[in-house]
Parts: sequence; structure tokens; C-alpha cells
Amino acid sequence: MARRLAAILAADVVGYSTLMNEDEAGTLVALKAHRAELFDPESAKRGGRIVKLMGDGVLVEFPSVVDAVECALAIQTALAAQSGKIRLRIGINLGDIIIDGDDIYGDGVNVAARLEALAEPGGIAISRMVHEGLGNRVEADFSDAGEHQVKNIARPIRVWRWSPAPVDTPYAEAKSLSERPSIAVLPFTNMSGDPEQEYFSDGITEDIITELSRFNSLFVIARNSSFHYKGRSPRIQDVGRELGVRYVVEGSVRKSGSRVRITAQLIETSTENHLWAERYDRELEDIFAVQDDVVREIATAVPGQVDIDEMARVHRRPADNPTAYDYLLRGERLRLREWGSLDAKQMFEKAIEVDAQCARAYAHLSSWHAYSILAHGNDIAESRRLAENLAGKALLIEPNNPPILALLSESYLMAGELGSARRCIDKAIKLNPNSYMVMLYASIVVAWLGDVEAGLRWGERFMRHDPLSAEAAREGVFEFYYLCERFDEAIESTVGWIDPPIHVLAEIAAAHAQAGRLDEAKSFRKRYQNKRPPGFRFRDHIEAQAIMCGIEKHRDLWLEGYRKAGFDCS
Repeated sequence: MARRLAAILAADVVGYSTLMNEDEAGTLVALKAHRAELFDPESAKRGGRIVKLMGDGVLVEFPSVVDAVECALAIQTALAAQSGKIRLRIGINLGDIIIDGDDIYGDGVNVAARLEALAEPGGIAISRMVHEGLGNRVEADFSDAGEHQVKNIARPIRVWRWSPAPVDTPYAEAKSLSERPSIAVLPFTNMSGDPEQEYFSDGITEDIITELSRFNSLFVIARNSSFHYKGRSPRIQDVGRELGVRYVVEGSVRKSGSRVRITAQLIETSTENHLWAERYDRELEDIFAVQDDVVREIATAVPGQVDIDEMARVHRRPADNPTAYDYLLRGERLRLREWGSLDAKQMFEKAIEVDAQCARAYAHLSSWHAYSILAHGNDIAESRRLAENLAGKALLIEPNNPPILALLSESYLMAGELGSARRCIDKAIKLNPNSYMVMLYASIVVAWLGDVEAGLRWGERFMRHDPLSAEAAREGVFEFYYLCERFDEAIESTVGWIDPPIHVLAEIAAAHAQAGRLDEAKSFRKRYQNKRPPGFRFRDHIEAQAIMCGIEKHRDLWLEGYRKAGFDCS
């Protein structure tokens, strides 16, 4: 068989299965028009040879990397301007190929296909060889997305990404990663002399991370990866290298009686220079004003990034009751350890007793009741009623808080209110697409509503903000792969998960059954049955999950997996 070096372009349609499910005839007409009017002519203009069509994908061979990239840029720019239903992901590699008749094979082709999967919807991902071959011959900015380990490729792939200029949609990211300074807030040290006060210093840290994420000009590392360093004394340069950040915030909290002292400093990781440091010693009732001061000082200390307009846009809610805030932080810490924690529920209820305007507590309680259907076997109708009622109260108090909207989108999803779930997550994304919490909940909610591909992209974006901890997104990632019918990858994503939530045990059993691993499916089914609340029928699990599915296909897919795993679905 002959071999040669070639530039290979792999492309596929974003959300193809969803488009076909919603409008099969219309989608096929749009695809044919796209190929006839845009893709095929642009490829031919630059010497491209269409090698094969693969359902929603296409493989094209080009004589040079410049031809391939210019073709991809022309196609993606035109599609972005059209704002139609057809969007592509494109991957380009330069590599050795094997020619077999009209077809091509080889590692170079496989890498191009993996790069396509790593591209943003509407974007392009290229390999190191392509990036080096371009030089300055193409007028496009590709950002370094680092090395990625992909399936069936032994070596890591260095990836560069390009995306079209942001458009006015809720899903547009304000600035690319390469344009924004990256920052991590390490867990503030508890200086109170009381280990029981850890929840308070941790809560302060999390709130500062959340508030910094409101600045679209900053790339902020998620809570889980920042807390990877809790209890350790890492070198600042090591943190910068491991998280890939330019700046680090360190601090401490001392709570004593009615007063609180917060110290904070901003450090540049490459030089370990201290760009800003301050100490605040105030009454506990001023805790939110202190947090605001810290956040604004950090944002303005990053050289030349935050403008006056953005500073005015980032504003805090009125100060809450400090006692309610204390209960809230206790509840959030407990819920982080166990999402269905009864102790956490009590803390949120106490926060509301003290302060009836504590929107975050209402949001957490709404989520708790919606989740309790699967976690505790609570009555479906009553739990849905409570979840919806509490969500409504939270939104009346804070209708424009992105993290609260994101949390409530999942609450509405679990309660079967899919329209409200969509409205909440769309609004959260529109208000702050830079929030890692918004990204996390978007990945879950959007996938369950039916657009699994979009859910995966949000999940990948979240993981770039959370490089050291996959635990927070593990359940969502597993479910994405299941709904994509990529059962082996779904199972792989659960490796090392020692104690999954009870409902996930049933889902993992279904995944093993779908993959033909019936012995493993039986083992997980027994684990589920041993943990199942008394009186909770598996039919209740099926009903609770069915109301979350935005399309019939997904309901059928779960039911099929459960039956194969041996569950009684009658």
C-alpha cells in the first residue's frame, strides 16, 4: 500500500442526533444545502479531496496545512454568520496516511478524528504539526489548549484551538482562555484555633471564587481544584504549573466572637512577586462588604484587565444576616460531602428561620427535595411540589444570581419542570458564561433536556476550569456517555468511584448491561438493591428519572438498560 504525508480535515455536525430527532427531513435538506453551497465548493477551491462521508461526518485530504486551515476557517466563519441549524466541529492533522484505492487510513487520520472531537462547536482544533506548519501564513489566532490524552492514541496530542468571534447568544463565551489572565484562589487558612470553624474559612474562599468568576476578563479555577491544596503548603510556582495559572490568591480567616479578620494577597506564579496584600478587621455583620473589597482589590490588581464598566457590572446582593450565613455555610459543607444529607437540610431550614430572604438557602432546599426522590425514595408528587415552591421563593428574592439560577435549573430538571429548567440555565449562561458553576450545571441540564453533544461541550469547558478534580462532574460525564450510547466510555468514567449515590448504582448497572457485561451489571444491581430505601419500588426510580428526560429516546434507553441488567421494571 502506498503512503504519503497529507493534511487531513475531519468534520462532524454538532448535535446531529438531536437535529434528526426534532426534524429529520428538514435536517437532511439543510445538510445537503450546506454541502452543495459551502463545504464542497470551499474544499474544491483549495485542492481538497473528499475521501468519505460518515453519516454526520466527512473526511477531506488536502495537499497542505495552509489549504486545509484556510478551508476550515472559511467554512466556520460563514456558518457563524448564517446562524443556522448546521454547526460543525473541525479537526486538522498533518500526518502519514496509507492509501487504499480511494480511501485513506493510518495514525494521521485517527488523530484528525480525535482533534475534531476536541474542537468547540463552530470551532477548529489543530495538532502541533499543523500549527508549526502554518507559521504566519494564516490570519487567525489559535490558542494553545495544552496536551490531551485521547482514546487509542498512545502519545498525548498537543492541541491548538480557534473559535469564531463571539455572537450574541447565551452560549457565547466572552473571551478565549488565551486572552484572559488565569487565577486560582487557594483555601484560606483557618486561624481561629478551632477546627470546627473550617467550614467558615472554606465558605469565605468559595464565595470569593464565585465572585471573581463574575469578571469575564478573568479565567478562574474551580473550587474543587483549588481545594486540592487544602492542608498543604505548596510552592507558588508548583501551583502555577499544575493548574496552569498566572496568578494565585492566598489568605487566612480568623473568626472571634462578633469580629472577623481576613487577610489576602495576590501573587504572580512565575516570579512569586506579591502584587497586592491587605488585611481587613471588621464586625462579622460586614462580612459581605469585606468579601466585596477583597474581590475588587484582586480584580484591579491584575495588570490592565478590569475596566470601569465591568467593575460597575459586578455587584453584590445586599448583606444577608450573618447568623443565616453561618448556617448556610455549614449546610453547604455538609451537602458537598453528601448531596442528600439530612443534616444539611436542617442547616438550610435554620438559615431561613433566621433570615427569610436567604435565597441561597431556599435554592439548596429546593434542590435537596428534588434530589430526595432518588436519594431517599421520598414521595414524588410531594417532593416535586416542595422543590417548585422553594425554587419560586429563591427566584423572587434573587432572580439574577447565576449560581442560584444554575442550581435551580437542576432542581427543576429533577422535579420534571423541563421548561423552567431550560429558562433558568439559559438565563444563568446569558448572565455569566464564565462561572464554573454555571458550566457544570449547564453540562448536566442541557444533556438531559436532549442535546447531549452540547452537554459534553459544557462539561469539557468546566473541566478546563477544574483540571485536578473530576469528582464534581463524574456523574454528569457518566450520564453524557450513556445517553450518547458510548457505554464503554461511560463505564470507564466511573473507575475509582468508591461510593456512588444510590441511583447512580442502578445507572452503572444499566451501562454494564448495555455493554454486554452482565456479571458486572448484576453486581451493581445487587449493590443498589442493598441500599434501596424500604418501600421504594424500582418503578419509582424509573418514574423519577423519566420526568427528567427531554426526549423519548432517552427514556427508552434507560429502560432498555435496566431491563437488560435484570431490574423489575413492571
